[in-house]
Amino acid sequence: MSRAEQPSRRTVLAAAVAAAAAGGTVPAAAADTVTAAAGLDRAPARPVDYRGWSTYRDWRAGTAQGTRAVAGARPGIVLGAPAGIADYTDPHTGRTAAWEYATWTSPVHRFAVPSTEAVVSWNARTPDGTWIQAELGGAYSDGTETPWYVMGRWAAGDQDIRRTSVDGQGDGRSSVWTDTLALDDPATGLRLAHCRLRLTLYRRPGTRASPTVWRAGVMGSDVPDRFTVPASTPGLARELAVPRYSQEIHKGQYPEYDNGGEAWCSPTSSQMIIEYWGGRLTEEQLAWVDPSYADPQVCHAARHTYDYQYAGCGNWPFNAAYAATFDGLQGVVTRLGSLTDLEILIAAGIPAITSQSFLKEELTGAGYGTAGHLMTVIGFTPDGDVIANDPASPSNEQVRRVYQRREWENIWLRTKRYNAAGRVVSGTGGVCYLFFPARPSPRQRRALAAVGVR
Repeated sequence: MSRAEQPSRRTVLAAAVAAAAAGGTVPAAAADTVTAAAGLDRAPARPVDYRGWSTYRDWRAGTAQGTRAVAGARPGIVLGAPAGIADYTDPHTGRTAAWEYATWTSPVHRFAVPSTEAVVSWNARTPDGTWIQAELGGAYSDGTETPWYVMGRWAAGDQDIRRTSVDGQGDGRSSVWTDTLALDDPATGLRLAHCRLRLTLYRRPGTRASPTVWRAGVMGSDVPDRFTVPASTPGLARELAVPRYSQEIHKGQYPEYDNGGEAWCSPTSSQMIIEYWGGRLTEEQLAWVDPSYADPQVCHAARHTYDYQYAGCGNWPFNAAYAATFDGLQGVVTRLGSLTDLEILIAAGIPAITSQSFLKEELTGAGYGTAGHLMTVIGFTPDGDVIANDPASPSNEQVRRVYQRREWENIWLRTKRYNAAGRVVSGTGGVCYLFFPARPSPRQRRALAAVGVR
């Protein structure tokens, strides 16, 4: 969620080499050429600071109350000896149940960029009878402290609790808007200076089940207000072989999830990239979907990203968490600074899901306008134009689109725009989801580090 959607998220919402098209990879030399062309060694300070915790050393460095760090190929934290038992009344079912719990709190992270906004994301496994809560707390630039804000209550399924954001949180200087902590009045100069992340793991009393959290992170940013952004210089052309799915063919299906497929741009985009990386759902997992529906995996993605408070499937961290339920994948929410950043990722075989809003006349060839929409960027033409899998297309065959570079870059990166009524509203400022292997290749690690994700 971003300033584009305050105060209510409900109102906005030619491959270079054959190997790239076939396997989603490019030669190391090609990736290094893009990296060098971007001038990464002399890149200016970024207005975004992403801090992730994912290594055994990271988990050991936090403060544990009943959790313990586990090593292995994918280090994480699990619930060990519970710190206590607490009742939770699910606001969406009315059911009250007792849960054993334990907590992990990160060390203090001082933002390299004193921030006006912060978004938390996480990757976890939640077996039946378990769930997690993510909270963010910190201090302002004047030295005073924020409350602990709930940034999400989450489970992969929907039988134990209903995954949810929490409305109505604020202290008069900052507020939570679905999935984003935002300063109420950045013009005062007040900023979020540092933060701590707190994870609470829950399970049914008397069981041995436990959530496992593999990655957690916070993205702080102070993107300057702007109606236009500087144009970037086109880099190398690449196109990745990403599956194409239309949200529009799901109109009217499962209206309990945000009125059906017409609103499913986020989970449809997520499912495209999950399958690009090899993620597949079993027949058993899809058995609940009406067999007459095409692409049942898109329905599944909608159900399993749905935020019962927001009443939609566009909660950014919930989409990243859904991607990480697939073996060998992880996901983060961050902001990028230019199309050069996306070119670096594409060169390493990493597509991205981007959030943007625009009037119909601002994006040639789209054929629609939107107050908030997710697309999947899969490559760039030799002229530098953006190749996007746009789920707001009438059919799967029409999902691949080419959009003009200058138009696309501006609608994605700006923070201010005019809506159809001529009023000034906000833009997302470069928000994107990145899904990538749990064990990235050296080339992929370099590309991710170049855009601030480690």
